[in-house]
Amino acid sequence: MDVIELLPRLHLLRFPVGQAYLWRDGDELTLIDAGPAGSGAPIAEAVAALGRAPGAVRRIVLTHFHEDHAGGAGELAALTGAEVLAHRLDAPAVRGDVPGPPPVFEDWERPLYEQAARLLPQGDHVRPAQVTELSGGDVLDVGGGAHVVHVPGHTPGSIALHLPEHGVLFTGDTVAASPVDGTVMPGVFNLDRAQVLTACRRLAELDADVACFGHGAPMLGQAAEALRGAITGDPA
Repeated sequence: MDVIELLPRLHLLRFPVGQAYLWRDGDELTLIDAGPAGSGAPIAEAVAALGRAPGAVRRIVLTHFHEDHAGGAGELAALTGAEVLAHRLDAPAVRGDVPGPPPVFEDWERPLYEQAARLLPQGDHVRPAQVTELSGGDVLDVGGGAHVVHVPGHTPGSIALHLPEHGVLFTGDTVAASPVDGTVMPGVFNLDRAQVLTACRRLAELDADVACFGHGAPMLGQAAEALRGAITGDPA
């Protein structure tokens, strides 16, 4: 796992598949997404390497239920006592109460999905003992007020997290950046691509300066412009 400082209060945690973000408010830390199964201990070690006790992680906000984002949440919550939060439509899948609905693949997405799946741990993983359910419009005590934006399409309960005071937007997998050239584009492996495109338009309207994607390099300036370009340049 790579740990990269993006801003004085923001670090990127990069896994073989997907990534998470660590935000600092004074002595409190908030993790946005938690990586795949087995990531709990490495994240706790990374927090310690940054000079913080693992217990400083007070909350884990999941952008959606997919394993590469939620798989490490239960383990890390058990290690730190952190609260796990997810949208009410994805929370049952995060808890393991029900299986999450599978993506509706475009033909060109299948090889990419199979390649990513080979890099993920196999078998069961630790589920969070409790999941606090969120709804769109909720505001969390993070970064001066983190607005929960419900952006269904990738999953039913996909969310973005917007910190207006800092111009920072965590998009989850609704938006991604190409690993080849950094091009910003709508995310892949969706339930409903049309909904994802609508969600991208909504996120572009937030006028964020910094965008942190679930996959691909974050945009550290003029993010809203890049999001608008992703929509107009979409081939679908």
